[in-house]
Amino acid sequence: MSRTPRDPCAAGRDMRTAWVVTLSALLCARTAGGSPLVSHAGVFLERYGYLHQDNHIHSADEMQSAICEFQWLSQLPVTGELDSVTLKQMAEPRCGVSDEGSQHIWKWRVNAIFTGKSAALRRRKRAGTQAEKWYKRHLTYQIVNWPRHLSLGSVRLAVRVAFQLWSNVSGLVFQEAPGGPADIRLAFYEGDHNDGASNAFDGPGGTLAHAFLPRRGEAHFDMAERWTLNGHKGHNLFMVTAHEIGHTLGLEHSPVRHALMSPYYRKLGRSLVLSWDDIVAVQQLYGKPSGDRPVRLPGQVLHATLQEWEFSELHEGHETTGQPLYCQGVFDAITMDQNDTVLVFRGGVYWTVSPGGGASGPLPLRQRWSGLPPAIEAAAFSPLDSKWYFFKGKRMWRYSGSVLDQGFPRRSGEMGLPRHPDCVFYYAPLGHMVLFKGSRYSVLNLKTLRQEPYYPRRLTDWTGVPQGTNGALARPDGRLYLFREQRFWSPPCFWILI
Repeated sequence: MSRTPRDPCAAGRDMRTAWVVTLSALLCARTAGGSPLVSHAGVFLERYGYLHQDNHIHSADEMQSAICEFQWLSQLPVTGELDSVTLKQMAEPRCGVSDEGSQHIWKWRVNAIFTGKSAALRRRKRAGTQAEKWYKRHLTYQIVNWPRHLSLGSVRLAVRVAFQLWSNVSGLVFQEAPGGPADIRLAFYEGDHNDGASNAFDGPGGTLAHAFLPRRGEAHFDMAERWTLNGHKGHNLFMVTAHEIGHTLGLEHSPVRHALMSPYYRKLGRSLVLSWDDIVAVQQLYGKPSGDRPVRLPGQVLHATLQEWEFSELHEGHETTGQPLYCQGVFDAITMDQNDTVLVFRGGVYWTVSPGGGASGPLPLRQRWSGLPPAIEAAAFSPLDSKWYFFKGKRMWRYSGSVLDQGFPRRSGEMGLPRHPDCVFYYAPLGHMVLFKGSRYSVLNLKTLRQEPYYPRRLTDWTGVPQGTNGALARPDGRLYLFREQRFWSPPCFWILI
């Protein structure tokens, strides 16, 4: 029997099962008409405007047409078939705004570019009184509330830069109005928040946020999500905010690959945040910026800015509350060294916690491990070889003390390991490194740096372990502590498999 999850720093929230789990299970179901597979896809297609909701009854032709339109907007091969790729895309985190009419509007926009004529972007309005644009160029905004584990200062920065993205390429000017009233209001809610049943948030994953077209001027975000500014774990608040701002300005979803207004969540990378289609769409509504030269911000510059701001915020937060911010919110990774000192990693910094409970930090990662990137996803110290192991994306770093070993970083695929692990730890009873990723786990032989035969295996081998853990502490006696958000588990046992 698994033990009750406990909260080491603050009371946690009950965790919900994401819809992706349901769809993953359904991939093995029958694909015949009337099956649960088709039924769930029908609900999704109704929810996002591809099918009408009258009586929830649809002909085969209607289903095929809706699937084709969904595949087109999602940049998938247009087959009209409810294949595994299409179902997987339906389960990806996305915006809650309907896709209805996006295909026609995009075609009109492209036609206007080639013909040189102004586009008459008339939409299928979701409500008869909704307008398609603001009839002024100076707009105000207000942040009503913000996630518990992020400071107001960092949220204000992310929101300000998100608005700046659009003002840099259009004739719009934005100004924060903290005390209100404001044209655009941004707020975080959980579950049903009086927007109607179809707009109720669904917990982690699934729908991340939604917004309303002018002139209601509201953008709502799911409080249950893990919002971040730098890390891979969770969803980047800046990127989602910038997308929802686009809707509040009157923009619909885009089918262009890498467009900010694509309906599906996009990570903050090195490339330009706004695509040509995003810029054309906003300029057709509000004209070009003064000087007629749009300024496009690359993701790597924004990432560096947010990282620097977060570091200063972590210092200020500790000085203000006297409590490390990792204890007030979430962290990226956690491990323990040979002296039983716990190291907690978040963004570009880390804290140390002595066996007696004394905490120090935050300290810059690169000050101790030169060349290590920020926002690592998993970390572990191995008493077997007294080395540090760090994982992020497709690569693994190994350090002897503070010196990067020759030949590192290495690609995870070369060792047979998955990308983006949830957590990693050295497990003494096995004598190997263990990596958790989703519903499976891998075992890495540290002498050969190859995955052990017959792995990965199902996570159910570990009794009482939840999916999506973001850190683990393994004691020499085999006792294991697993962390997810603000809670931790101590599983009673693990079946050692030969």
